[in-house]
Amino acid sequence: MAHSPDNPAQALTAEPSRALSGRIRVPGDKSISHRSLIFGTLAVGETIITGLLEGDDVLATAEAMRRLGATVTRELDERGRPVWRVQGVGVGGLKAPEEALDFGNAGTGARLVMGLVAGHPITATFVGDASLSRRPMGRVTVPLAMMGATFQAREGGRLPLTLTGAPRTMPITYELPVASAQVKSAVLLAGLNAPGVTTVIEPVPTRDHTERMLKAFGAKVDIVPHGVGGLAIHLTGEPELTPCPIIVPGDPSSAAFPVVAALITPGSDIVVEGITLNPHRAGLYTTLIEMGGDIEVMHQREEGGEPVADLRVRSSALHGVVVPPERAPSMIDEYPVLAIAAAFATGNTVMNGIHEMRVKESDRIAATAQGLRHNGIKVHETDDGMTVEGRAGHVDGGGHVVTHMDHRIAMSFLVMGLGAQKPVTVDDAAMIATSFPDFLSLMRGLGATFVGHRQ
Repeated sequence: MAHSPDNPAQALTAEPSRALSGRIRVPGDKSISHRSLIFGTLAVGETIITGLLEGDDVLATAEAMRRLGATVTRELDERGRPVWRVQGVGVGGLKAPEEALDFGNAGTGARLVMGLVAGHPITATFVGDASLSRRPMGRVTVPLAMMGATFQAREGGRLPLTLTGAPRTMPITYELPVASAQVKSAVLLAGLNAPGVTTVIEPVPTRDHTERMLKAFGAKVDIVPHGVGGLAIHLTGEPELTPCPIIVPGDPSSAAFPVVAALITPGSDIVVEGITLNPHRAGLYTTLIEMGGDIEVMHQREEGGEPVADLRVRSSALHGVVVPPERAPSMIDEYPVLAIAAAFATGNTVMNGIHEMRVKESDRIAATAQGLRHNGIKVHETDDGMTVEGRAGHVDGGGHVVTHMDHRIAMSFLVMGLGAQKPVTVDDAAMIATSFPDFLSLMRGLGATFVGHRQ
């Protein structure tokens, strides 16, 4: 989200909070929301989606699907809840967009749709905001080029990027150099329009929303063990996908912020309803429980093929842990807010194997470490990790944090301010709307105090 005279930075201060209490439902899962719109576009007929995350990132994907030929509409049901309808064009049915596909800050949307377009003989230009334009796309363009797509882009495959899909998509077997659900999904999406079987081999399992949704829409997907701890995903191409209704569960990455806020704010007792606890996404919650977090999993159920539960969270005395590196793919977006919890813990928390954080919306290792230091926390940074020295519940705060236009950095340090001794200010909270547009109102409803400033 670029700044301009019409869109100034929105500094925000979180003040030390009284106990948080209440029940909330966080927005729909972002990963599932992107995929539901994409698979609705590839199905023949109408896909009905409830619970879609209506953040800027997902809305950019919805607009991209319209430009690629789908009819995407939004209406309200009898209870006033949004319902999205996608009239799909079928695998192979995309049209070339007349305008560039603008993904704003959405790395997931951009990478997945590159895979989608790469499997069709059309040309599309991908653009994004300043932050997204700095992020490398080479990890996606390399396998897609093997399948027959061609690219024109800046150095490192960065946006703006023009992609021409393969005249005849080639199925490939591709072993991921680094575990990445986005790259896996891009290759599988391109493979949908390829004859034969496309195979992706991942060294460690990553979030599997794409595979679950492929099966739900009628594609043939076989998943088998590969090597030591890895998986091979085999997709049979050229299926006819059939629409199915999608209920998007709550986003565990968004739920992380109120959960950590409750753990570090004395006297707090909250319930977060209806979040997915997909095992490939629940690493943060496993870690927080290992740290002594009082998190009760209630009302476990399945919705839309995803395991879902409510979480009751009470303030807790946390202690430091060593987070297993192999857990990283299941919580890669949650390390900034885990670092906040670590600051309030007794002892050190060690987080390694997280180099992926350096190529997110910002260099999240550097941004997190810088923000912690500005609030009196000692942190030791390495190329692929960091160690946070906990302050046993006594975090000074009082810092001014540079967010680097990163929504998760902004929300993490606003959470810190609620449990700290002195207020914490972030330089810009505007981009929080990309993933969690109701963050401030939901947190205020639990008792949090935020004071805004325009710069």
